[in-house]
Amino acid sequence: MVQVTFRGNPITLVGDQVNVGEKAPNFTLLSNDLEEKTLDDYKGQTLLISVVPSLDTEICSVQTKKFNDEASVLQGVKILTVSMDLPFAQARWCGLEGVNNIETLSDHREASFGENYGVLIKELRLLTRSLFVVDQDQHISYVEYVDEVGTHPNYDAVLEHLRNNK
Repeated sequence: MVQVTFRGNPITLVGDQVNVGEKAPNFTLLSNDLEEKTLDDYKGQTLLISVVPSLDTEICSVQTKKFNDEASVLQGVKILTVSMDLPFAQARWCGLEGVNNIETLSDHREASFGENYGVLIKELRLLTRSLFVVDQDQHISYVEYVDEVGTHPNYDAVLEHLRNNK
């Protein structure tokens, strides 16, 4: 089990962490227009799921913009950003930041993504920073649980994985 810290203090992650090779767990998230989205809505697509605590924080903002920029060159990859932010806040943030190449989804209602992927921070009811790649057959092909919530993920590693495993 991965140990994660927030500002140097250990935190408790709720749910079972996923591993490469496993079937991707299902989830129920809300789109910016309050439509429910599940894993089945992306059947047959390669997904990069970028998980952030809140779009309104510096590292989360940088992470989301980075993948928004990469979306135009990563052919055949659908990029989702998942957070506990309300759908309205996600839509506002995307509009202000000009982010329109990715899909932002909210886990605020059920925390099903957080629990099913083992990224729900018990103490904060936020999601810990992490990256997942789900292949076209809905299996996990890449996982990164960032050790310290306040640090960046390994952008180069996940992008290299996507370029080499489409």
